[in-house]
Amino acid sequence: MSLDKAILHGKEYRKQYTGCRAVDKSCRNHGDCPWCQGNRHYKNNKRMIGLKELLINLND
Repeated sequence: MSLDKAILHGKEYRKQYTGCRAVDKSCRNHGDCPWCQGNRHYKNNKRMIGLKELLINLND
């Protein structure tokens, strides 16, 4: 069944993209949008900052 037929007969359940995802293709799941990428890597970035501070303190 093609997508057009599915929409015509009410069998299509996919939701439309909303917000920034509707505007920018790179702002999808696992995309390269800097905002989303920053949100996704927040925990790892905090760990890296903590490790860098620990190395600086150990070298002093």
